[in-house]
Amino acid sequence: MSTPDIHAEVISLPAPRPGAGELASVQGALALDLMPRTAPPRPRLRSARTFDLVAAEAVDRSRVDAFVGRYLQAAVEIAAGDRPVGQVLRHTVPEIYEELAARARTVTAAAGLAPGQARGPNPARPVVVGVRTALIRTDAVEASAHVRYGRRSRAVAARFEIVRDRWQCVALAWG
Repeated sequence: MSTPDIHAEVISLPAPRPGAGELASVQGALALDLMPRTAPPRPRLRSARTFDLVAAEAVDRSRVDAFVGRYLQAAVEIAAGDRPVGQVLRHTVPEIYEELAARARTVTAAAGLAPGQARGPNPARPVVVGVRTALIRTDAVEASAHVRYGRRSRAVAARFEIVRDRWQCVALAWG
């Protein structure tokens, strides 16, 4: 075992410039962010179309698939208490909105938190990893989603219809 060199050269770090904030790193230290993550991971969503009963333009169909994926991700985050329910108000009929709000209240009350309040570090956050959609009418889409909660999986089924000139969730079932 060698002894430390007591005559090693000391290199002083320059002082931070005014307005530059704190010094970002120190040589020899690992640049680790030890703050807890509050945002859910965003994996690439797999989307598949099953048997469409009506034909649609590819561009329009892709937009519908993207909307359904985003909505279902928001819905599972709301149901887990990670997102405020008001974010899906425009795209949800009142009955489904109330069900989502009640589910969020139940989950957050059990955890002792307010809806939308961040949970502790490293919670199992819900992530929609796959969505299957079927266009059953020109104004109706049915979808199912594979949702991961850490190591566990669940399913969510939904129906979307055009109500007052916008896609709205008219049915939502949890499996």
